[in-house]
Amino acid sequence: MADLSISLNTVWMLLAAMLVFFMQPGFALCEAGFTRSKNTANILFKNFVDFMVGSVLFWFVGFGFMFGSNGEGFIGMPNFGDLSFYSSDLPVEGFLIFETVFCATSATIVSGAMAERTKFSMYVVYSIVISLIIYPVEGHWTWGGGWLMNGAEDSFMMTTFGATFHDFAGSAIVHSVGGVLAFVGAMALGPRLGKYNKNGKSHAIPGHNLTIAALGVFILWFGWFGFNPGSQLAAATETDRVAISHVFLTTNLAAVCGGIATMATTWFKYGKPSFSLTLNGVLAGLVGITAGCDLVSPVGAVIIGLVCGVALVFAIEFIDVKLHVDDPVGASSVHGVCGIIGTLMTGLLALDGGAFYGGGWGFFGAQCLGIVCIDVWAAVTGFILFYGIKYIAGLRVSKRVEEEGLDIYEHGESCYN
Repeated sequence: MADLSISLNTVWMLLAAMLVFFMQPGFALCEAGFTRSKNTANILFKNFVDFMVGSVLFWFVGFGFMFGSNGEGFIGMPNFGDLSFYSSDLPVEGFLIFETVFCATSATIVSGAMAERTKFSMYVVYSIVISLIIYPVEGHWTWGGGWLMNGAEDSFMMTTFGATFHDFAGSAIVHSVGGVLAFVGAMALGPRLGKYNKNGKSHAIPGHNLTIAALGVFILWFGWFGFNPGSQLAAATETDRVAISHVFLTTNLAAVCGGIATMATTWFKYGKPSFSLTLNGVLAGLVGITAGCDLVSPVGAVIIGLVCGVALVFAIEFIDVKLHVDDPVGASSVHGVCGIIGTLMTGLLALDGGAFYGGGWGFFGAQCLGIVCIDVWAAVTGFILFYGIKYIAGLRVSKRVEEEGLDIYEHGESCYN
């Protein structure tokens, strides 16, 4: 029976990994639909590169950096392709694949914010750095058994807050990191040609195909049912099956409420319900619930979805109109802002330990410290990475390439003929 349980848990983990992998085409289609047709091949290619490069690097050294020895330290030890250092009831090869698809997701988020003007060669460079260093280091602090999640009585988190940082499936670890890197990358690149006039007024640059963007969002929504419930990493016991069922419910409720909130907000604010923003509202709800999907009630999931859906509209407008950072797909808002909101709201709405449920403010304090440390790490490393590339090798394509499209100039072929 024990062997059967492990086998069932393994199958569940690998099935969830397949679902998370399927989010890659979701991101690709969503990003392509929200941008112009002349850059579609470039965008699709980048999403393949993320997974190809990330898979090799994470297997060779990133997995060791994240899950290697010295859990309390800054970074684990590189494994150089040797997986024998990691021991668990679940097969290490399967766990590696599960973690690989999460790593690829974090890198892919950045692609959308920097679309339509980034050199392909430089994209490969920063995708390597994200998969090799930026994601595994903060992942080591958290999922790798590092200091933010160390529950020992004499640990820093327990002596300071009486609680550890909690991020069940990655609102902070995956999404906010991707969102912060996306913001810094878009800021380093500068806006697309024609995005702002001489007076700084923003002009919308519509995407070429909302149909494939909508399909991309549906695929992402579907994949999230592997992203969140799969993070339980088990399905064999009564506790596991109750847990993954609960996570399925909270994940879906937050998604639909994120979409409803964005639809209502845009209807009220702009006079018409915006379909494109509502697509992002669904993703905002999904990102927000990912940290606490296991701890909050269905009502809590509804609240998180509604808050993220409303916040998304104002975040996109603020980043675009006030900060003049051109993010074609809204990745900074969807993943960055809503990842932060969801992580913090977990500290408020968790049934066990949440401040609004009589748990005091220790858990919320742990969430605040965790999100600050993780996102400051992402911001500092992202600033060094993107501005380093910008001034050493050049991050952006020439004006002519941007005007005529990256597909032909960067790849010698077009997506549409």
